Amino acid sequence: MRKIIIAAGLLTGAALFSGSSAEAAVGCQCVKLGAPSICVANVGACYKYGGLCLAPCDYKPKMGMRKHKKK
Repeated sequence: MRKIIIAAGLLTGAALFSGSSAEAAVGCQCVKLGAPSICVANVGACYKYGGLCLAPCDYKPKMGMRKHKKK
């Protein structure tokens, strides 16, 4: 059991630090039973959603619509 926990920790650390760019914001892959998984900004946002944070993800915040200029 102890070996499995150590291996899981090493794999999680490798996933966090391999292949991600310096500018990418790390979010949380939030999973809720009966709903699709979503990428949220942090663990607190996942808790408010009512889910469980399972893995890191590249979080990209929603961009607002640009307003058109009136002529």
